[in-house]
Amino acid sequence: MNEGFFNTKQMRLLCGLTLLMALIAMGSYATLNFEKVGFLNPVPATISVSGEGEVFAPADIGQFSFSVNAEGESASEAQEESGTKINDIIAYLKEQGIEDKDIKTQNYNLYPKWRYEERVCAFNSYCPPGERVQDGFEATQSVTVRVRDTKMAGAIVAGVGERGATNISGLNFTIDDVETLREEARALAIEDAKTKAQVLAEQLGVSVVRLASYYENGGGYPEPYYFEAKAMAMDSAEEGGFGGAEMPVGENSTKVTVNVTYEVR
Repeated sequence: MNEGFFNTKQMRLLCGLTLLMALIAMGSYATLNFEKVGFLNPVPATISVSGEGEVFAPADIGQFSFSVNAEGESASEAQEESGTKINDIIAYLKEQGIEDKDIKTQNYNLYPKWRYEERVCAFNSYCPPGERVQDGFEATQSVTVRVRDTKMAGAIVAGVGERGATNISGLNFTIDDVETLREEARALAIEDAKTKAQVLAEQLGVSVVRLASYYENGGGYPEPYYFEAKAMAMDSAEEGGFGGAEMPVGENSTKVTVNVTYEVR
């Protein structure tokens, strides 16, 4: 009887220990899996804000372009006439203090000209189409000019027109060193984003930990002040002696927008 009792008590103890070990093992397995999931798929909390910076500066450079067209019976004649006009204009520009680095040929074209000769046909007879016949050559050269003394821009455009330029256009005033202004605007935009992030974090009851991502919107270059210079230059050439219209350059705005994401906790 004692032996049966001992065996029953021992069996119960053994079963209890087995069940306890099983529970401990299951708990450890669950904890390990939860930790593993958290390690494999971290999802930190973040906040995203945008910042904007804008810098104003007066335009310090004027730009315009002009073209010279010339015709001749031969290619060399067309080139010579075009070259003579261009050389005269460039010499004038240098007299006005324009440096070589601010005078640039954009394109140069030399091509043959053609005309159609009608055939003489008998009355009421078939008349074949006219024949295309070469009729000389045409040379075209386009040049862009940067004027660093903006007060001289009007007079210089007028002088170019007086010296045979056939097409003057696109006079605009802009900023020479745009990147410096962009850096200033970017710094203001980043500071604006930081301030917004701190305010938002306080409102949400969290703390900013670190930068998660940064994106800067494209563009941001100053908008130039445009002026149609051709008519003014032609009128100047006709009147003679006119120094060119006064052209206020105003201020140019350079704007940068950034999008910043911060990790918080």
